[in-house]
Amino acid sequence: MVVRAHSSAAGALALLSEPDVVFKQHALKALNQLVPQFWAEISEHIVLIESLYEFEELPKEVRDIAALLASKVYYYLGEYDEALSFALGAGNAFQAEGRTYDAKEYVETIISKAIERYIQLCSAEASSGSKIEARLQFIIEGIFQRCIDEGEYKQAIGIALESRRLDIISQIYDLTGDVSLLCYAMEIVLDTGFSLSYRDQVLNFLTPLFPLPSQTNSTHMLALARLHVTLNNPSITVTLLSSLVPKEKLVAYQFAFDLVEGGARDFLEGVRKDLPQGKDDTKEIFENLRNILGGEETVKLYLEFLKRSNKVDMLILKHSKDALEPRSSIYHSALTLQNAFMHAGTTSDIFLRDNLEWLGMATNWAKFSTTAALGVIHKGYFQQGMNILGPYLPQPGTESQIQGAVYSEGGALYALGMINAYGGGQTMDYLRETLRNSQNEVVQHGAALGLGIAGMGSRNTDAYDELKETLFSDSAVAGEAAGYAMGLIMLGSASQARAEEMIAYARETQHEKIIRGVAMGLSFVFYGRQEEADDTIRLLLADKDPIMRYGGVYTLALAYAGTSNNDAVRRMLHIAVSDTSDDVRRAAVISLAFLLFKNPGQVPRIVQLLSESYNPHVRCGATLALGIACAGTGMQDAVQILEPMTKDGVDFVRQGAFIALGMILVQQSESSSPSMASTRALYAKVISDKHEDPMARFGAALGQGLIDAGGRNVTISLQSRAGTRNTSAIVGMSLFCQFWYWYPLAHCACLAFEPTAMIGLNEDLKVPKFEFVSNARPSLFAYPAPATPPKKETAAKMVTAVLSTTAKVKAREKKKAAADHESMDTDEKVEVKKDSDVEMKTEEAPPPSRRKAEPASEKLANFCRVTPVQLGYVSFPSDGRYQPVRSVTSNALNPKGTMGALSQTTKKGLVSERYAGGGGILILIDERPDEETEFIELQPPATPAGAPSGSAVPNGDANVADRPSHIAVDSNSPEADPPESFEYPFDS
Repeated sequence: MVVRAHSSAAGALALLSEPDVVFKQHALKALNQLVPQFWAEISEHIVLIESLYEFEELPKEVRDIAALLASKVYYYLGEYDEALSFALGAGNAFQAEGRTYDAKEYVETIISKAIERYIQLCSAEASSGSKIEARLQFIIEGIFQRCIDEGEYKQAIGIALESRRLDIISQIYDLTGDVSLLCYAMEIVLDTGFSLSYRDQVLNFLTPLFPLPSQTNSTHMLALARLHVTLNNPSITVTLLSSLVPKEKLVAYQFAFDLVEGGARDFLEGVRKDLPQGKDDTKEIFENLRNILGGEETVKLYLEFLKRSNKVDMLILKHSKDALEPRSSIYHSALTLQNAFMHAGTTSDIFLRDNLEWLGMATNWAKFSTTAALGVIHKGYFQQGMNILGPYLPQPGTESQIQGAVYSEGGALYALGMINAYGGGQTMDYLRETLRNSQNEVVQHGAALGLGIAGMGSRNTDAYDELKETLFSDSAVAGEAAGYAMGLIMLGSASQARAEEMIAYARETQHEKIIRGVAMGLSFVFYGRQEEADDTIRLLLADKDPIMRYGGVYTLALAYAGTSNNDAVRRMLHIAVSDTSDDVRRAAVISLAFLLFKNPGQVPRIVQLLSESYNPHVRCGATLALGIACAGTGMQDAVQILEPMTKDGVDFVRQGAFIALGMILVQQSESSSPSMASTRALYAKVISDKHEDPMARFGAALGQGLIDAGGRNVTISLQSRAGTRNTSAIVGMSLFCQFWYWYPLAHCACLAFEPTAMIGLNEDLKVPKFEFVSNARPSLFAYPAPATPPKKETAAKMVTAVLSTTAKVKAREKKKAAADHESMDTDEKVEVKKDSDVEMKTEEAPPPSRRKAEPASEKLANFCRVTPVQLGYVSFPSDGRYQPVRSVTSNALNPKGTMGALSQTTKKGLVSERYAGGGGILILIDERPDEETEFIELQPPATPAGAPSGSAVPNGDANVADRPSHIAVDSNSPEADPPESFEYPFDS
């Protein structure tokens, strides 16, 4: 018999008014089945249904069904909070409903709303102490249990973290013993914008759960390093390191190197001081750990790598030098920055010494920038910084009388800060003394910038007070640098008192340069402080002065750097389209990169529409946002947005596009990135085009320097190898963006350069010779081919013009000669071939040569370049003598089908976790310690001595002993001797 379809719920609704309980129960059950179809009709009787639920004389089963019916009606009405409230009252009826297939959507919605309310109540309970009702607690406990039973552990951990139920995480780990789940919990709490206080609470809870790393169990070592760096608690780290000595000393060394990669300066210094002296058998180990944590060992190894592997193509620099007019300040600065970036950290100044005449053309601030470039080139060369810059540094107690010398002196002080970036020491004392004693604002400018970079994050109150005195002198040039430096010294301190005095002075002064320096300094003070910076951000963004709002944008960006915080992104987008100042709008778009650099794949999608804005400043901001967030990824989605912008009608938009392309394509090969060859050709074309706008040519020169940065051995990344924020890189890039107002600040981009080396050390911290395997085609990660010099064009021979009258005369003569020839009576007959019968002799084409098949893998030696994406393809042979203590990378790729894997990685933006697996410096386990070991000899730092200035220095050589004492950049220096006289043979 066919069941008749219902046309109305009126019959069942009528039964609700019957006095008999059985009729009411039957009606409620029937209506529960009819709700999806007749919810509008049933909703008119919702008051009656609610009264049945509240009528205590009815059996509980009937009341539960009434509550379930009311919940469904409110669900279809879109009143989800009311629906959840009645679902909680439905008890067993709701549990039974969860097992029916037809109600799946309704049940999932109610459960998601229950989780949301539970999270809200748990947060409120933590702050106000309010209690959670038992019915909601019962449902949530059921959800946790179901997730655990079904093996959905990550889902349970996510809910537990949101609802502050850390006991669930402990319960899951006790059940599974899976360390990767602890790593997952740590990544969630670090990358999804939890408050700082709760973040620290979770990390302190997770720390004792992590097992001690060992040579047999080191998969979680990078996660553990990230946890300790974020907690910034030296006592916990000292306890861990002490427990690894002496049994796991190799693991302790590796952990110390990983801490140095991402640790703050005060944290590492605290760990060094608190490490025990050790006994007879452990004293040497603890001393080695102290040396590693000092950071100098890491810098020394990377410096040696950059010197050895320098692959700068000098022909590119020569082409730029020939094309850019040196007497123009902007072009001189462009070539200075290009050379500085290309030779960053390599200690090779051969281009400068080969072009002393070009150097002598620098004047005023161009001279300042040129001298400062030495700091970029020698970055990290702590031992010889003072000796290299000695000729330019101001002499104590005397003011130089040479015209323009103050610019060289200021630039040298700035360079000294960059050489000692993030490791000031005695350099800070020297810079402070110079700042105190100098009365010249240019020298003060350089000293303040150098002091800020060298003392970054040191929170040295004496240095801060001396910079404050310079600021209060109200000199626009010195005050701007002092504003930047005050923020750098107090990096991440969130000192409210210092922030208030900086804001007060910014509102008093009339100098825009000082206001901008102070505004940016405020953003550094609140770096990484998240909600602690909210009041200051609100104050700055509401200010009438656009420069203060500009500082507020950067304060918001740096306070929430790397968190991808939705509220921060929403505010940035709102400012980018609504603020009345173009500078503020541009800064808001650029700042998206600082918020989202851990998820670079999202940035092209967010910036796509902004890149098509009618406002050129917004378009310019979109280019730099793509460049900074997607730096080093080669992401094609970003490149496809930028390529049309290189033809934009506004010069500074094109400038931004050229710079951004250089950042994105750094360390990409033509095989891995199809845009590489065309971008390099575009740079050469723009730089050579004398009709191109100067700003666009400036951008192309910078882009060319960035794409070949550090001798082609560094990448640009705002994330450290341990997965933490790379503080110096974030600060460096935010300062680099200020080149819009002040070109010398562009040098700070070198703070974001990360060497991409694979350096293996044995237990004695020496560098043995060995090989490992890269399971990818060599061309995918090869260095670019050297540029070829332009071919000399030979003058084509001009065709002689023939007049029409001449042609007619020749034709008549030819006809007459032919007639005479036919009339002659000869024995031989001349066979005349027609044009169509001419035989064409063709050479057989040689058979096409077969291209040699490229191998699927290659062997690489220790101390070589391994790019971030290439880390996923690196493996150590199982039968090899050396094995790394920890894995090379935590996101290894499948060696098979490497091209597909690479394209997938590049397009989808999976390289956002490119440093989550390390690379860098690896401690090695020697499987055959009895065999003789061959080591790579590291060059000891040479003591500078006088050398003849005519000696040539090969590219990449960093021996100071082979150098002349200094490079003349002073315009008053003696000129080179004129060439010998000669006579030109005019008669020939």
